[in-house]
Amino acid sequence: MTDRHHLLVHGGTFAAVGDRGDISGVRGAGSPDGLFVRDARHLSRWQLTVDGAVPEVLVPVADGDAARCVLVPRGGRTEPPSCTLFREQAVGDGSFVESLRVVGNRPVPLTVRLALTVDADFADQFELRSDHRTYAKTGAVRHRRILDDGVEFGYRRGEWRSLTAVTADPAPDGVEETGTGARRLVWTLELEPHGSAALTLRVMARPHGEKRALRVPRSPAALTAELLARESEFVEGVAFPTGWPELAAACARGLADLAALQVPATGPDGEELRVPAAGAPWFLTLLGRDALLTSLFALPYRPAPAAATLLALAATQATGTGQESVAQPGKIVHEVRHGELAHFHQVPYGRYYGSVDATPLFLVLLGAYVEQTGDAALARRLEPHARAAVGWMLDHGGLTSRGYLVYRADRGGLANQNWKDSPGAVCSADGTRPSGPVTAAGAQGYAYDALRRTASVARAVWRDETYAALLEQAAADLRDRFQRDFWMREHSFPALALDGEGRQVDALASDAGHLLWSGLLDKEYGELVGRRLLEPDFFSGWGVRTLAAGQPAYHPLSYHRGSVWPHDNALIALGLARYGLHDEAHTVAHGLVDAAAATGHRLPEVLAGYGRDTHTEPVPYPHACVREARSAAAPLALLTAVGGA
Repeated sequence: MTDRHHLLVHGGTFAAVGDRGDISGVRGAGSPDGLFVRDARHLSRWQLTVDGAVPEVLVPVADGDAARCVLVPRGGRTEPPSCTLFREQAVGDGSFVESLRVVGNRPVPLTVRLALTVDADFADQFELRSDHRTYAKTGAVRHRRILDDGVEFGYRRGEWRSLTAVTADPAPDGVEETGTGARRLVWTLELEPHGSAALTLRVMARPHGEKRALRVPRSPAALTAELLARESEFVEGVAFPTGWPELAAACARGLADLAALQVPATGPDGEELRVPAAGAPWFLTLLGRDALLTSLFALPYRPAPAAATLLALAATQATGTGQESVAQPGKIVHEVRHGELAHFHQVPYGRYYGSVDATPLFLVLLGAYVEQTGDAALARRLEPHARAAVGWMLDHGGLTSRGYLVYRADRGGLANQNWKDSPGAVCSADGTRPSGPVTAAGAQGYAYDALRRTASVARAVWRDETYAALLEQAAADLRDRFQRDFWMREHSFPALALDGEGRQVDALASDAGHLLWSGLLDKEYGELVGRRLLEPDFFSGWGVRTLAAGQPAYHPLSYHRGSVWPHDNALIALGLARYGLHDEAHTVAHGLVDAAAATGHRLPEVLAGYGRDTHTEPVPYPHACVREARSAAAPLALLTAVGGA
């Protein structure tokens, strides 16, 4: 049996365990396993043996809020297993708890020797990515300390301190060295005939900078109850469609996932917030673009994440210039990291601003939030931040000097700084990458919407008619320029981007659907684009591909050159509805909802681009985040776009 990883997520903590509930800590295996808190791995080994051997799996771990499996000692048909082991695991805020029950299967007394090998390597997540990078960690020291009921692991590097404590009830009979740095907790259990014994194992992770008094719940059941209560709070009160049960189920699943993905953040006045993390396993942190789009999708049903996201991003808005962080005054952060490598500036992502579209999306969300909730107080509080964001778009962003929002490749960070941010994602139809500064189409739509929405807030809340008129004129000018410079008459479709010389990057890409959502295109152009996106080379049957098939650059298993992204399609569906293309919007929605139904009503980050006509179930993308906030919120956007019919 291939040991897969199963994710348990609770706020800023996640665990990835295998089919038998173990953690191997193997590096370079694609997706990391372990217990992670604030970008650091606080458990890198968690491996159970019975009588000196790895047990066999009767029931593997299944996806869910808790990990449960059934194991037996290795044996054969002629000698049935002497005992059965029932494991249950769950994660909490900085904690991991396992209950282990051993049940004897023989009518005579039985001795069972259990051993659990544990370790904490405190690796930064960036060390575990399969990009073959190494990072010097001069002066780093690890220690292990035996406790009365377990073992403590510690890590120190300069001022950086991290701890992981593993305790057990009952306490282990001994703690052994392994020669690798790991420690082995051992128990000798004496079972009565058909008797049983139970162990509870608790892990407390204290990441660097953690000042709270941490609490480890008493059992996995207690942790699961906490998470279920949070999920119920998110789902309660939302009116799900009664005429489309599959969409209702996808919305409920998405809201439950959003509840689990709320991570701590801080507002402008130091207030504690909870905001949507981008996704697990690699991005359980605040990413500006992701949190903004997630909050926009959820806004009609759950406005609280929008308010928290706006405040958290205002608190991290750039006020100065930074070369490595790509910071510029007024710019909204792309990514916030809390790990060791970010702390010591070995990666630029502590606060990294390499995004051309987070800043306009911040303004879009603020305008939409005020329109949805009427909360003028938040708009007044964030007025300086909003004006600074507009200032960035006009000045550093390029609207005044170049007529568009423009980005340049960042050697230390991201080459592409729009939503398609993988290398080579922005390309011509033949795969050629643009040279020089890049003007991505989708970002211009966001800028147009941002200017118009901020004008509305300026007029209604800030009472600044002059500023509002200025922004409206800037939006109208942007719309005229865009349709002149981006429209490819031979394709009746907008270019994906312009290169540094203003030449069209001619790939046919799904980003055109974002222009419908933003309202940037005239009605005639918008209708042409919307219908084109539903033709077979674009629409796979599960959703609109990021790149139309048939172009040399297309690849169904490319991250951004032919795959199907649920959040991308949610924006497209909203855009189609905006332009009155309701049949097309329903087609996109039905494809996504059917894809969700095939995977337990949960939409992954991305799907492969293979067509439904040749593959009766959606083909997974091999490295997708299983829990991803934008995808979790996508069914809510579909509900907004098409209702429950």
